[in-house]
This record gives sequence, C-alpha cells and structure tokens, in this order.
Amino acid sequence: MIRRISTKWVLAVLAVVVVPFVGFALFVDTKVTQRLSDDVVQFHLLSMAADLATRLDEEIDERRQDVSHLAQNPVVSWFVAGLDEDSHLFRSQVQEIFDDLVGVAGVYDFVIAIDANGRGLESNHRDAEGRAISDAVLGQIRSRDYAATAGGWFQRAMEHGEALIDFDTVRWNDMTNGADENYYVGFVSRVDPVDGYGDPVGVVLALMNWENVEAELERFGVRQLTGSQVQGVGVDIYESSYAWVWASDADTIIAHKDRGLYGTRVSGLENGTLLPLVEKARQVDWGMYPNYEFRGVKKKAAFQRLTPSAKGGFGWVVGVGADNADIYAPVEELSRLLFSSSAIVLSLAVLFTFFIAHRTTRPILLLQQHTRRVASGDLDTRVEVGTSDELGELANAFNRMTGELKENRAQLVQAEKEAAWREMARQVAHEIKNPLTPISVSAGLLKRSRDEKSPDFDSIFERTIELIQRQVENMREITRDFYAFAGEHKEPRSTELAPLMDEVLELHAALAKERGVHVHRSGDGGTVQVDPDEMRRALLNLVSNALEAMEDGGDLHVSIEPVGSEVIVEIRDTGPGVPAEVEAKLFEPYFTTRSSGTGLGLAIVRRIVEDMGGRVSLENAADGTGAIARIVLPCDV
Repeated sequence: MIRRISTKWVLAVLAVVVVPFVGFALFVDTKVTQRLSDDVVQFHLLSMAADLATRLDEEIDERRQDVSHLAQNPVVSWFVAGLDEDSHLFRSQVQEIFDDLVGVAGVYDFVIAIDANGRGLESNHRDAEGRAISDAVLGQIRSRDYAATAGGWFQRAMEHGEALIDFDTVRWNDMTNGADENYYVGFVSRVDPVDGYGDPVGVVLALMNWENVEAELERFGVRQLTGSQVQGVGVDIYESSYAWVWASDADTIIAHKDRGLYGTRVSGLENGTLLPLVEKARQVDWGMYPNYEFRGVKKKAAFQRLTPSAKGGFGWVVGVGADNADIYAPVEELSRLLFSSSAIVLSLAVLFTFFIAHRTTRPILLLQQHTRRVASGDLDTRVEVGTSDELGELANAFNRMTGELKENRAQLVQAEKEAAWREMARQVAHEIKNPLTPISVSAGLLKRSRDEKSPDFDSIFERTIELIQRQVENMREITRDFYAFAGEHKEPRSTELAPLMDEVLELHAALAKERGVHVHRSGDGGTVQVDPDEMRRALLNLVSNALEAMEDGGDLHVSIEPVGSEVIVEIRDTGPGVPAEVEAKLFEPYFTTRSSGTGLGLAIVRRIVEDMGGRVSLENAADGTGAIARIVLPCDV
C-alpha cells in the first residue's frame, strides 16, 4: 500500500498540514475552557428552576380552581345539603359531574362529596381511563368519617372555605383494594348553600395522584434540561440533569428520580454533608445551592420555592441540578467542532492529493480495470489512453490482445455448438435405431411368410403390425422427450397446483393399484404462475418415477403446502431410495438408471421448474425409507 504513488503524496501532505492544525485546535480549546463562566451555568439553572416552580404553581392553582368551581355547582350544593326530599335525584348528576372532571382533567383518582358531618356521600364511579371503580371501594368512600382524618383539613375547609392536603402517603387500603401505598395531594373546597344563607353544607375533596407531579417533572426535564443553548453552541448540556422537589421544610424529599428517597431527610444524607443545601434553601426563596457532591458525583444546582401556604400554596422547594461533567459539555462540543473542522480541512487536502495522484496514475488504473473486465468475460472492452508514451503502447497491445481473444472465443463457442449438435444427433440416432431394429426384423419375417404362403401369415401379420405400432409409439415418445428438453414455454398463467396434481394421480391410479401402492394426498395446494401443460409433464415424470421405484408396493405420499411466499410440492415414495453414487447425476441429460428411456425425464423436470423461477431436488428421506422429490415455486401474488 505504501509503495503506491498516491499514498506517498498523501503522507507528505499530512506531514505538512497536520501539525499546524492540531496546534491551533488545542490552543482554542484551552482558551474557551478558561472563558467559560459559572455565571452562564447559574443563569440557566436558575431559569429552569424558576420555570419549573411556575409550572407547578400553575398546576396547583388550576386544581384549586377545579374543586372551587365544582363546589359552587348548584347541583352539587343541593345534593350535599340533602334537605330537599328529592335530593336523591341529584345523585346520578353529581356522579356524572365527578366522572367528567376526572376524565377531562386526567389527574384525579377520586373526587368525593362530603357532608357537614364528615360523612362521604358520593364520588366518581370511573377513573381517568374510564374504568369502573369497584363497589367495595365506593362503599368504603361513602362510609368513611372524613372529619376524623388526620391533618385537620376538613375543619380548615369548613372554616376558611378551602384547604390543601400536602404530600403524604395515603394508606387507605380499602380505597385501593389493598394495592401498594399511593402518594397524593388533595384539594378541598367548602360547599355553601345555594342561596348563600346558613351554615356550610359540606366540602368537595379531590385527590390528585402524585404521579402527575412526577410526570410534570419528567416532561419538563425532557423539554428543558436537554435542549439548552449556551453561548450559541447547541448541544445537550445537561444530559444528566433532573429536577426534584422538597417539602416546605426544605429538608424532606417528596419527588426525585430515585423513588427510594421519598420521605428522606436531606440533612441526613451523605453523612450530613448536604446540610448546607438545606440551610441555604431555608434562608432565601431562590438561589444557587453551594457546590456539592452526591453519590460520588460533583454537581451544581439551583432552587426556587413555590407559593407559600400562607398564600394558598404548598411552599415546596424545587431544585434543578446537573453533573459538572455535563455542565462543561459545550466546551467539549466546541473542541469536537474544532477537531472536526481540522479533520475536514485535512480530508480536503487528502482528497485534492488523491485527485492529483489519480490524474497521474489514471492510465495504470484504467488498464487494471479493463484487465478485470476481460477476466470476467467482457472482450469488447477497450482502453483509451491519449498518450504516445510507454503506457500508450501498452494500451494498444492490450487492445490487440482482447481483439484476438474475442475471435478465439467465437471460434470456441462455434465449436462447442457443433459438438453439442453432433452429440444430440448421435443420441437421437441411437435412440431411434433401437426401435428400428425389431421393426426391420419383423418386416422381413412378414415378407418371408407371405412369399412362402405360410398358413400362419395372418397371425404373423397381426403380431408384426402390433410390434411396429408399439415401436413407432416409442419413437414418438423419444421425439417428445427431445422436444420437451429443447422446446420453448408457453405464456405462464395463474394455476392451482392441487387440481393439476389430482389429475396426475388419477392418470396413475391404475398403475398404483396394479403395483399395490397406496396413495396419500395432503395439503391445501397453492396458486403459482406456470405453464399448466409443462407443469403437468413435470409432475407426471416425478409421480411415474416414484411408482416405478416401488415394484413390490408401498406408500406414495403427496403434499402441496404454501410456506411463506412459496409453494412446496413433495412426492415421497417408500422404495429403495437413490444410490449415493448416482445422486449427483440425477438431473443430467441422458443419464438414467433404467434399461429403457432417453434419460431426459429429470433433466426436463429441472428445466421446466427452473424456467418458472423455482427449484427441484431429489434426495433420500432422512429416515432412510424411500426418496423425496421436492418442487419449490414462488406463490402467485
């Protein structure tokens, strides 16, 4: 390889160009790393934390409004009040209203109407996916005493008009059919009388599954954390970034990509080294956490506190962090860009060098290419070299050589054709000569008996005529075999193989019965594109061979099955099988293991099948009993 002229040119160019470009790339890489400011990273982390906190605040406010609107619905108020003797008529309407809210919002597991005594009256009957809630769960919802539930949210809602149930593990196994514990946040709104006079009649409680908050964190991460732009370089800066949520105490984890940390005190993690993060989050409502290390990975993070409980929020602390390795990914990206640019320049230089080398070595490569074409059989190829030097003389010599080779090959092909026709003529003459001999002998015997006025002339005449007719039919059969071997196809058409095979088996029914062969037919058949007459001839040959192989009787199994995009025909006999020494020659013309015939039967079968786009084989059965002839043809689609 290194001996080529083009290779030497390329190595020389690389030696001249590579050193300056690599040095330039290293210099720029160092300068950009030094200029990457932490302010850029802080700006993005703070922005993302603020955006996420805003999204969660908006989600919480939207849920509060859902429940508030529900509590103001007159139908709900009449039903919860239960003063009207017809209040039971509103039950189905309330259920429908609750089901609609659950289905449309897609975030609630339960929406429950509770009377002034804390007794559950009604809830949604279907979940957000439209599945029915079991009667057992509905019964437990109605029978629960919500006034006694821990947290005092029922009393707060009755007194102040609304209440929030902060993140907690709701262990109401009767409401979850004994399933694993579910994390919820709840939204409660007081239900006042429709006319606005009198004491509150109850509350409406909506429990939102915590998975919806987790889903919001995940959606935010996919959309924001991996799509940031830093200093105009578009890369996945924070590939390992993720968001989390702490409770209002800024020390309890309530949302994290590692669910096993739920309820864990931050100040107790990493041997207390994360306590400065807790203190910082308690001092201010937003900012950057101190640089820290978690599970052996150095990180940076920003936080933002949600609306506090005094203003109707939960006061959670949202954090967004990223690995230091990913924070500095833009530098690596820029470095890759610089080195890629260098590689492109080097590639262009190499390509230019190759172009020049190609122009120089083109005559040699062209000669090499044409030499391969000659080796593959293309003797019409000619080399065109517009030079008068040694390469031009070599090209002229090459062209003369290919011309002579073409003439010699034409003579060889003609000789092969003549030899093939001579062999065909010899074979035809041989096959026809065999039946002519008994015809000649019988004709002479008939003439002598007539000249001698033999009393047995009539019987001799009948036997002679019968023999001559039989031999003439043999010659016709020989002629048909040779014609079929060299003949042309008719136009193929869509053909069902099953009726064709049944016809062939019917033609051989008498022979099968005479030899004591039991025929077993199976398979639904299949449709293929073939010439029906030639296909019938191929099947006749194979079935006839199988029957002749079972002189002492046996079983003939014939199946036609579509398999994928093909139709497979199998003809299996229980004869002696195919001798190993002749198995490779079965489909050769003029080869036969019988004492009669042209030896073209299987050769004709192979020509018919292969010309129709299929394949044929004849092999011994795996269990050693008989042989299997198999034809595979493409389905007619």
